[in-house]
Order: sequence, then structure tokens, then C-alpha cells
Amino acid sequence: MLFTILKKYMNMKNIKQKISFSFILIFLVFASCDNFDEINTNPDSATNPGPAMVCTNVILKNIKFNGRDAMAYLDPNLLSKYVGFANQSQQPSQYNSISNSDFGAMTLLPNADKMVEYAKGSIMESSYKGIAKFSRAYMFYYLTMQMGDIPYSEANKGIEGVFRPKYDSQEQVFIGILNELKEADAFFANGVKFDGDPTPYAGDPAKWRRASNSFALKVLMSLSKKADVTSLNVKNRFAEIVAGGQILESNTGFLGLNYSTVNIHPMSGTNDLFTSRTDISSLLINNLKTLNDRRLFYIADPSVKERTAGKAENDWAAYVGVDVSIDYATMTAQHLLGAYSLLNSRYLKEATCEPRMMVTYAEQQLILAEARIRGWISTGTAKDYYESGVKSALAAMMATKSSYAHNMAITQAYIDGYFTGEAAFKSTTDDQLKQIWLQRYILNFMQDATHSYFEFRRTGYPSFPLNPATNLNQNNTNGFPMRWLYPGSETNTNRDNLIQALNNQFDGYDEVNKMMWILK
Repeated sequence: MLFTILKKYMNMKNIKQKISFSFILIFLVFASCDNFDEINTNPDSATNPGPAMVCTNVILKNIKFNGRDAMAYLDPNLLSKYVGFANQSQQPSQYNSISNSDFGAMTLLPNADKMVEYAKGSIMESSYKGIAKFSRAYMFYYLTMQMGDIPYSEANKGIEGVFRPKYDSQEQVFIGILNELKEADAFFANGVKFDGDPTPYAGDPAKWRRASNSFALKVLMSLSKKADVTSLNVKNRFAEIVAGGQILESNTGFLGLNYSTVNIHPMSGTNDLFTSRTDISSLLINNLKTLNDRRLFYIADPSVKERTAGKAENDWAAYVGVDVSIDYATMTAQHLLGAYSLLNSRYLKEATCEPRMMVTYAEQQLILAEARIRGWISTGTAKDYYESGVKSALAAMMATKSSYAHNMAITQAYIDGYFTGEAAFKSTTDDQLKQIWLQRYILNFMQDATHSYFEFRRTGYPSFPLNPATNLNQNNTNGFPMRWLYPGSETNTNRDNLIQALNNQFDGYDEVNKMMWILK
């Protein structure tokens, strides 16, 4: 009908008729709306996001790299002595400077609650509850590992009027984390395939259950210094999870993200601003050489200086690492001469150079190997766990384009013959543990590098280079910092609880060399 009126209008000749019709048309338009808001609503926008959309954001808050740029991505690799950065500006983390952390990750908490609220009564409710519990545990774990005591029991209680949450002891935080992971296991056990999962698991609750339990093993191993604390029940919890059988299998796949041409690797396409300045550390290169580990050729490019001297790209001697503790000016001068091996160019050239892997079968097996040595479990052998973990790590690297491996590609035959020389499982407990810790360290290169620093605090291995003359840990130039400082904003927004937390742990002083409870 409206079309017919418009057609008549177009044929009108009299200007008065046109003016009169304009008023009539405006009246008809407004009269046709029961509510004026209807004409201001974007039909393409989501007014009720539903649990799936919120679920995606909750998962990405933990799993996705959420830093600002490639330099931020490199930062934990600098702290963990995988790489050095030259010819731009000295990076404090390379020289052991740790500053403030933040509580920004806690913004996932209200979203996790909304996800569960939106899913209430649906067949996917249990799965979404599992995601909420796992995500909370994962987030709180990394915060407490950085700082010590943190708000936990009163976090996200603003709707109840709690705007200044108390800090829970690290012991209580870990009890909460472990309990939430146990709850996640139960929810996933009763779950069904759910929507909104951006990981390779694609909403499979069985895979999420295994990954959640695998992460629980990682948390428990972090507590090795507190294995006899009754409230944590570390050894029994660990054994129960393993006995339950619901942990990662070799074919489960990793929990993380696959990069794509849309979601590219943070180092990709950076105009060589970072790759050309990133030198691989001698700590990493020398250990890979000792093991005859071909991951070296996927991690690094040969030194320009050694190539110019006539060494082939597949010659182990063509790969030279930098002592990341040397004076920055000296390192830069040698860098400009091409003395060191740079980060493999695949990180610059390939949007999908490797996936982001946060919970893996490889690391799980290495954790099981350590647990077997410690007597926490009685099934399997430490040697078998060690070898299965390393094989899985090598297989993951084998999936990377061999064109970047400098004619030293990892093959199945190479993997099968890997365990000789220094890579063969040692005979003494101390040496076995060092082998396991070193393999976990190698595994986390350009992955969960922050956790490598956590592990170094726990084990002291591999031995990070330390130079008192260049060490920016000013209050202890003969040592490494043990923690991050609390967020500066807490001084203004939650001062009383911050002071109480500092008094409970660190004699009232927020300082990076203070020893948190988990490390005592």
C-alpha cells in the first residue's frame, strides 16, 4: 500500500499536493511504530548475546595473546632467557627488571557469570559451567604465581557491595583453584558439545575435561615445595587425577589456538622490526646442540658471520647464541656484525608459523615423569613418560614447514632415534630431573614463556646467566627477582587490604625479591 501511495506522489504536479503529502507520509511513518526506539535499533546488532558469544570471549581472555604488539610477545621470552634484543633499546626484562602486574585478567569473571546465567536450563549448561570453572582457575593461577596473595574469595563481588576485596593467602587461593578444577572435571563429564569455542576442541567437553585435568597436574607440580601441606593434599590429588584416566592422550590435541591469515601470529608481518633484532640465547642454542636437537634449526637462523665464513646452513657450528647477560652495548655491536643467530625468519614470514599451545600432551608427560620420580604416582616409568613427552614435542615441531629447517628437517626416523647421547634418559635421579626440566624449558619457547620463569624459580634449572654488572634487579644484583609487584592502582582503590596483604607476606614491603609462600 505504501508503494502505491509513493507512486501516486511521484506523478503529482501540484506543489501544494506535494507539501501536503509530505506531512501525511511523515504521519504514517510515525504512526506505524508502537515505540520510537524501534526505528533506532540496528537489526544486525546482538541485543542478547547468549552463552556462545560470551563463551568465546571468556576463553580468549585466557588463551589468546592479549598483549599490545610483537615486543610485548617477546617480553616473557626475554625474561626467561630464550632471546636477547639488540639495536633498538635495552629491554628491562632481559636484564631481570620486573615491575607491576595488574588485575585486568579478572574482567573475565563477570563475563563467566553471564555465560552461565545465559545457559541456565539449556542442554549445554553443564559444559558452560565447566568453561567458567576452568577459566577462573586458569586466570587466578597465573595471577597468584606472579604476585602471591591476591583477591580471590571476594573478587567480582561488586554487585554485592564489595568494592574493596580482601586478599586471600596464596595457600587459600591454591585450594580454591584446585577445587574449581575438580568442579570443572565434573561439569565437563556431564557436558554436551557446546557452541562458541574458538579452540581446536570446537566445543568437545571430553577434550576440555582432559585438558582441565592436565592443567590441574601442572598446577600441582608447581606446588612441589608444598607437597606435604595437608590442606593442599598435593600427592593424593595428583594420583587421583592420573588414576581417573581423564587426562590428555596423544591424539587429544592441544588446548590453545590455531593462527590464521585473519588471526595471525603476533610476530608475523612486523616489517622485520623485531625479528631482525631478536638474537637467540646461548643458553637455548648450546643446550639444543648438546642434545643434537634439530629444533635448533626451526628456532634460529644461522649466524651471518658464520655463513660468510663458509659454514653451511645445516652446520651446527653456524648457530651462535648470545649471552643475554652481557652489556647491552657490547651485544648490539656484535649483533650488527652478524655474530649471533637470529630468530628463525618463519616467525616473520608465516601468519601461521605455529599454533599457540597452552596445555599440551608433551608437557603433561614430562610432568608425569617428574611425578613418577618423586613417588607421587606408581604407574608407568619415568623413562617412558619422558620419551613420550619429548616425542610429542618433536612431532609438533615436525608439523612446521620444513622449508624453514635449513635442510635439517625433523622426520619420524629422527624422532625414533632421538634418545642417544645426552638425550638418553640418565641413570641418577638428579640428572633425570634436570633432563625433564630442560625439555619443558625448550618446549615453552615462544609459547608459555612466563611459565618457564615460574619453573626456573621452582627448580633453578636450566641455570640462567647472571651478570651483577648488568643486572637491573637493583636490590639484589646477585640474584633474580622472585615476583611481580602489585598493581599501582591498588594503592588508591584498595589500600587497606593491600597493606594487610603486604604485612602478611613481605614485612609490609612490596618488593620483587620477596619470597612468596609457594617458594618457601
